[in-house]
Amino acid sequence: MKLLTGNDLASGDVTWWTGAGWSRHVEDAVDVGDQGEAIAHAEEGARRVNGPYVIDATLTPEGPRPAHIKDRIRALGPTVRPDLTLKPADPNAGSWVI
Repeated sequence: MKLLTGNDLASGDVTWWTGAGWSRHVEDAVDVGDQGEAIAHAEEGARRVNGPYVIDATLTPEGPRPAHIKDRIRALGPTVRPDLTLKPADPNAGSWVI
């Protein structure tokens, strides 16, 4: 599975390609397959995202999970303060990061 990620130009937030736009939540991301680089080029050219790139991921029951620790941290947020994650009320929010 391949995901497309980048940063929102206005806020700097980490974003994930949903197939129709961008989301702050990795659970919304879709497999871009072989089209990732083309989508990244078009979206960066349209100035909707900064620095988009394709990453490897696996599909889990909770949704897609980035394969590399760097992107897992980008997807969830800080690893030392679970209360600062994107979903602080979720007791399992940090369980898949490490």
